[in-house]
Formats: sequence, structure tokens, C-alpha cells
Amino acid sequence: MPARETSLHPKESHKIFQNSLFERLANSERFLVYQDAFRAATGLPLRLVAADTDHWCLDDQNINRSPFCELLNLCKSACHACIDVNTRLMKDATVNGPATCHCFAGLYASAVPIKLGASTIAYLKTGQVFSRTPDEDSFENVLALLGRKTIPAKDVALLKTAYFETRTIDPKRYQSMITLLSSFAEQLSVYCEQLSIIDQGSEPAAIAKAKKYIHSHLDQALPLGDVARVAGLSESHFCRLFKESTNLTLTDYINRCRIEWAKRELLNPEVRVSEIAYQIGYQSLSQFNRSFARITGSSPTNFRRQLNDPANS
Repeated sequence: MPARETSLHPKESHKIFQNSLFERLANSERFLVYQDAFRAATGLPLRLVAADTDHWCLDDQNINRSPFCELLNLCKSACHACIDVNTRLMKDATVNGPATCHCFAGLYASAVPIKLGASTIAYLKTGQVFSRTPDEDSFENVLALLGRKTIPAKDVALLKTAYFETRTIDPKRYQSMITLLSSFAEQLSVYCEQLSIIDQGSEPAAIAKAKKYIHSHLDQALPLGDVARVAGLSESHFCRLFKESTNLTLTDYINRCRIEWAKRELLNPEVRVSEIAYQIGYQSLSQFNRSFARITGSSPTNFRRQLNDPANS
């Protein structure tokens, strides 16, 4: 008898698809050229990190990396603290878009999500600079957090030298750099969509066709019947296949895509919230406000106000 064919669970298939997409993105000329340009122009480090990773420790990409972070990476307790900061930062970026915080040592840590529809594929990560010039007291506080008594005197001296060699960047200037990174992440999100469409066998062709149609008509009404017709499926078959492929209903997917668009528009303080609501396809401001709050946990106005803050402290 022939061997029985096995099929992957939809979630496993989706994860394989996302991992494949991340690898293609990370090795693409588009990303690598920008990575070099960003590093050269800002003096900041830049990494692309997969969305489902649980490995936050430093890797071999040490260009512009803080010498202090280099040494901390060898410290077990510090490594755990960094993992905790990065985990919380990724969650914040997934929900609210570009996120910045300070690590336990007082250095900036920033993450900007790269999206494929409503799913986060990867994060652009940077930081490892101070927002204000460090002093002796701040270094002593960091030593206390690390457990000074457990650190050999020679290592304390090395940590201190590296600590004060780490760059300091004005918060407003740093936020401008993150805005540039956000703009690039938007371009990479579009590129991810292009890669996903041409990635044969990664997802049903009907779903890829539907996604392409959705993204090119986000500012218009997108009734189920029209989208299913573009996909070439009955409404019931389309709903089932779409949910299996995206883990979202069609309505949820469309709303999340529109809210991601809204986040980018909110970067411009000159555009009114009501204008953005109608621009991205909502029929009323109240409908937009409800969707935005449900997906991000914040109103559009508060979200914009947070974007104007140089950094979260």
C-alpha cells in the first residue's frame, strides 16, 4: 500500500511560511543595502529579528554595537535582564507599532515591526545608546543591579570603561532616527507582501489573490462576496480557507490592515484623525475609533501623542 500522505496543521504551515519569508527578507539586497546605509548614517546598530524568536542575546552583527552591551552579553544575570526587556519591547511593538524603552542599564532599546497584513514577520532592532550622559552614580546603580559582589574587580574596571565609552544621543535626534526606521519598515512590509504573493506553495493561491486585492482596495468597501469572487471561491469555502491561512476572519484582517495604515498616517501631525478615518476606508469616525482602540488598546489621539514623545522613559 502507498504511504499515507500527511498534511501539516494550518498553524504549522503558516509558521513555516513566515520563517521562509523572514529568511528571504533578511538575505534580500533591499534589506542589506538599507542596513549598511542606516548604520553608516546614524552610527546605530541595526538587526533584523524574527517575530517568533526567543533568542535575544547578541549575535555576530557587532557593527556600532555598544562596548558595554558586548561585555554584558557575557554576564548571565544581565543576559536574563536583556531578554526580559526585549520580550516586553516586542510585545509593545506588535500591538502599538514602533516602540522605544530604556533597558535596566539606562540605554535605549527600540523595535519597529515589519508586517504582512495583520501578522508581524520581523522587527528592526536598534538602540544601545544613552539618552543622557551617564555619571558615576548611574554606573554604581547598574553595578548594584548586576550584583557587584559577584563581579571580579578587573571585570568591574572593564565594565566601567565600556559604560562611559557608550554613545549618548539627544532624545529628539534619536526619535528622528526611529522615524526613518519606521518609514523603511513600511517599505519592507510592502516588499513582504510581494514576496508572499510570488512564493509558490507557501499559501493557497486563492488567498494570495484575495490579499493582493484587499491591500489595493483598503480605502473602499470590501464585502465578503466581492473578495470571495476575486479568489474564485464560494463565500463559505473562502471564509474557511482564509481563517485557516491567516488565523483571522476576513473582517478582522481588513480592520487590522487598515489600522496599520492609520498608524503610519498618524505620524503626520498635520492630518486630522477624521481625515485619516475616511482615507483608509471607514464610513464614520466613531467606527474608526472603536476599531483602533480594540486593536491597539489606545485611541488614535493618544497613539499620536505617544508618537510625539521622544522616548518612553
